[in-house]
Amino acid sequence: MRVLIALLLSLAATWALGKVVIPWLHALKAGQTIKEIGPKWHMNKQGTPTMGGIMFILGTLIAVAVLGWHDFTRGDFGALIVFGFALVFGVIGFIDDYVKVRYHKNEGLTASQKFLLQLAVSVLCTVLLRNFGYLQSHLYVPFVNVTIPVPWGLYMAFAAFVMVGTDNAVNLTDGVDGLATGVTMPVMAFYTAVALLWGKADLAVLSAALLGGLGGFLIYNFHPAKVFMGDTGSLFLGGMVCGLAFALDLPVVLILVGIIYIAETLSVILQVGYFKLTHGKRFTIFTLVTALMCLLSWLGIQAR
Repeated sequence: MRVLIALLLSLAATWALGKVVIPWLHALKAGQTIKEIGPKWHMNKQGTPTMGGIMFILGTLIAVAVLGWHDFTRGDFGALIVFGFALVFGVIGFIDDYVKVRYHKNEGLTASQKFLLQLAVSVLCTVLLRNFGYLQSHLYVPFVNVTIPVPWGLYMAFAAFVMVGTDNAVNLTDGVDGLATGVTMPVMAFYTAVALLWGKADLAVLSAALLGGLGGFLIYNFHPAKVFMGDTGSLFLGGMVCGLAFALDLPVVLILVGIIYIAETLSVILQVGYFKLTHGKRFTIFTLVTALMCLLSWLGIQAR
């Protein structure tokens, strides 16, 4: 019941926040700047407010603070660690967005600045998850239900690489109205189901809260979008996607549930081309592919 309430509370809070945040972003003149080298059909997005990820970040925070307090008092801090990890990524994105808005440039932080900040927070998150008992230095392999031991030093390097890679992959997916939102919603639904199956209530509340927050955001982000999440939102989502995977001790499953993020990373050209070929139907197809991969992953997960 707590999980369902967290979902609904976050959805309602995010929807309500949109009534305030979107006008504020308009007043701030936080309009999206489109690269001149991009497709011409992207130019109609010029001026649409960005940094809208603030809405579902706050919506998720409200739900977790209200519904997750019981878990915190019992010493279950997994949700707090993952949210804090994702929030730092979101702050990195906010800085990037602010530079773009303030100086009217499409490039904010440099690639090296982002990488170093993401790397540092990824290592910290890995250490905290291990110290609080959420993470073991092994890889759980779905379908065969086996674990492969990995030396801790090697595991930390692997985790940092996957976290930074996933975060930037999700960031690339945020290119078309509702795409990153629609792709991430089935992933959060999958994490919620796994967390409930494995008795990790705090993580179930967190993933369900973000699922609801994305639903509330989608109301404003569906084509034609009234607001974009910006790097603020997409980097936060990336942190949540990989943070929850590691907190649930399921990093290998990112290959399946994150198939669209991987595809986006391999080819942004594929993303744009497919959208044009299907005349705007790509959102539905990509969401369906992600949902099917999440279902396949669920079939490979064993109760532990």
